[in-house]
Amino acid sequence: MVTFSHPFELSGIDGVQPAGTYMVETDEELVDGLSFPVYRRVVTVILLPARAGGTTLAQAATIDPLDLERAEEADAAIPQATP
Repeated sequence: MVTFSHPFELSGIDGVQPAGTYMVETDEELVDGLSFPVYRRVVTVILLPARAGGTTLAQAATIDPLDLERAEEADAAIPQATP
């Protein structure tokens, strides 16, 4: 799970996504032939909620994990509004 406090964008996904909590899944596979376990990231997917007025319930989008990390860092760098 990843939580964004502000709207954000990820490459490969159309439009700005609203702030909120998102499910992120990463599939990894074991690299054979080593004397210790090493896993290689195969794919990272974020589950996007349905858009208001849209016809789909949700969308799973393949993303670059480094792009997700940059978006999280950018979100954390935005000052929080104080009431």
